[in-house]
Amino acid sequence: MATQLFSDRFVGLLPNVFRAQAAFAGVFGDLQAVDGVSDSDTALRVKTNDLPTVVGTYSTDANVAFGTGTANSSRFGEMKEVIYKDVAVPYSAPWAIHEGLDRFTVNADLQAAVADRLDKAAQAEVRKLNAQLGAYLVSKAAADLGSVDDVVALFDKVDEQMTELEVNVPVSAYVAPEVYNKIIDNALTTTGKKSSVNIDTNGLVEFKGFKVYKVASKYLGAAKAIFAPDGIGRAFAGISTLRTIEAIDFDGIELQGAGKTGQYISDENLKAVFTAGASSN
Repeated sequence: MATQLFSDRFVGLLPNVFRAQAAFAGVFGDLQAVDGVSDSDTALRVKTNDLPTVVGTYSTDANVAFGTGTANSSRFGEMKEVIYKDVAVPYSAPWAIHEGLDRFTVNADLQAAVADRLDKAAQAEVRKLNAQLGAYLVSKAAADLGSVDDVVALFDKVDEQMTELEVNVPVSAYVAPEVYNKIIDNALTTTGKKSSVNIDTNGLVEFKGFKVYKVASKYLGAAKAIFAPDGIGRAFAGISTLRTIEAIDFDGIELQGAGKTGQYISDENLKAVFTAGASSN
């Protein structure tokens, strides 16, 4: 079997698997996957500007822009120069695959086995990326809001934070199973409160205005919950190579792959990311 390249297939496969299995899809959206990254440590470049817009008042003073203020003042107020800075976003974690398929022992069609292993590799990479993104959110969070024992008080606290920050997009809560069940079992989640919780299926969509997602604890790091607005970040994967080559040491082929992954949320958006339960661990 001649060397075969599967980078193009993996570029298409990874985003599909990520869309189905991502733990923090609301925050990061679709995975951006690109081929051919071996010569670059930079995933993407973004332009950022943290200058706040200041709304003042229009002056009608006789000596502003006119009279003694002619040519040295403006009725529009002080003018601030707007300058965007370039930010290089690096890849943060490498990945590699190295598997062997021996014709004598594989007990399956070789091409079918390769296709199956590519699918499993994509799933494994998404699980690894889930843990990476969770650790990133926990480490970059603006603050930890404390105990998760009283979920009503916790969600009220998050609501206050998001309101004061004037967050105007949906906010999602990514919670460990124990927190999710606290919400399900809470006295507020009743039909009397117009709740849509289904006790039979243990199903929950929203709680106090937040979309709630049950996430494996291993993806939350030291936290029990992560709160973040939707669409504020980007996750990306770069593929250096993905191929099969004829093996030398056995009668079969080697499946080899390597690449990099990373993520980005601007400093301004990170101000609206909060955790809970991390400080009590």
